[in-house]
Amino acid sequence: MRITVKRCPQKGFAAIAAVFLVVVLAAFGAFMVSFSNTQQLNSARDVQGSRAYWAARAGLEWAIASLPAGATACWATTPPASVDGFGLTVSCAVSSFTEGAATVYIFQLTAVASSGAVGSVGFVERSVSAALEQ
Repeated sequence: MRITVKRCPQKGFAAIAAVFLVVVLAAFGAFMVSFSNTQQLNSARDVQGSRAYWAARAGLEWAIASLPAGATACWATTPPASVDGFGLTVSCAVSSFTEGAATVYIFQLTAVASSGAVGSVGFVERSVSAALEQ
């Protein structure tokens, strides 16, 4: 006696493969959106860092221009509080020494530009300094 087994054609395999493919493509799309967003934020932070540097540089140039020739003390005028939307802090320290018969003054100037709250994602701060001898 011969037993015959009837095989049914497989049905539904294409549906499983299609669902798997859709899930993989959706995951890839989500990764690309996340990656693009991260790149955008990094680019924006880089631009803000550059703007903060130039704001600090402007503050330092103000400090240098505010020192008259032959000055023995830091400037008497108030430095600007902000430049291009960045808070600006300009400081000056003076020291002197005698070289022969002349007194030499050294000015240490520092300008700090910042934006945002410390610890926040948007916080940016740049500092530049210079030393001048008169």
